[in-house]
Amino acid sequence: MKRTDIRLALPSKGALHKDAFEFLEACGLKIFRPNPRQYEAKIPSLPELTVMFQRPGDIVTGVRQGSIDFGITGLDILSEKAYGRSHTILILHDALGFGPCTLNLAVPEEIPVRTMSDLAAWAKELGGNGRSLRIATKFIKITGAFLEKHGVVPIKLINVEGTLEIAPKIGYADVIADLVSSGITLRDNHLRQIDDGLILSSQACLVANKAALKERPEVLSVARQLIEYIEAHLRAENSYLITTNVRGSSPESIAEKMLNQPHLRGLRGPTIAPVVARHHVPDGPDWFAVNIVVQKPNLFQAIAELRQIGGSGVVVSPCKYIFEEEPERYRAMLTALNGNQ
Repeated sequence: MKRTDIRLALPSKGALHKDAFEFLEACGLKIFRPNPRQYEAKIPSLPELTVMFQRPGDIVTGVRQGSIDFGITGLDILSEKAYGRSHTILILHDALGFGPCTLNLAVPEEIPVRTMSDLAAWAKELGGNGRSLRIATKFIKITGAFLEKHGVVPIKLINVEGTLEIAPKIGYADVIADLVSSGITLRDNHLRQIDDGLILSSQACLVANKAALKERPEVLSVARQLIEYIEAHLRAENSYLITTNVRGSSPESIAEKMLNQPHLRGLRGPTIAPVVARHHVPDGPDWFAVNIVVQKPNLFQAIAELRQIGGSGVVVSPCKYIFEEEPERYRAMLTALNGNQ
């Protein structure tokens, strides 16, 4: 029987699990899960969507095979699990802003290898002595492709599910390719990243099954809503709405003063409207209400510039959502789907 429900899979445990919950709630997509032991939940603002909980790698497999319509997982897991088989998966958003890490090559500190050229020379030297350079990793496919790209041969890739940092010390690997957040664990185990040995920069991403998007209009509709909520939240993050009153002869004259300032240009320019004053002064300057959105790093400069042009009673409010007419990522999704028919 053909499936009719719409499914979103989230990581079932770990840092991504907690961060995904918090991120979706910040986007206005709070998850209702009355029993934490249940492997299904709902999002009241998207009632047609069923939330399921799986391991990050299983999420990729489920989306690729079509048993899951949408999934949030790490780009590192996606790149490995879908390597060479990504034609059924479409990335809807590759920068959700949580779960950041990098996949890096690292060597023991006492080994005089600092660049990929050094690593290639070491591998060649080992090959001349009758053995391969041994690399321990959980990411066999993307690590192998990276080493091939840099001409590192001969190699032996060792698939390790447990702790990698100990591999060189106990002698079953020469190099490791592991996920790095702060780098403290590497330093504590006397390992050093290879300078240009960055294999992948990763963070959480939203993916979807291509066939479901093409063949089921209701899935496409949910995709748009997910992208709308996520993009509106990310655009508003660290943004502030400034409201102030400014004296001037016309909206155009005030706009000209504002656009000549580096921090008063807003998203598309300021919004300026007349203020109906309680006490009108004949032949006096008119008051206008000015609204503008600025990024947090520019907030105090923007307030200072507003004061310079006569701003009075400046009010600042954090932005929760900023919706576009149509999200750029939604247009990109449609283009990708049309290009794969």
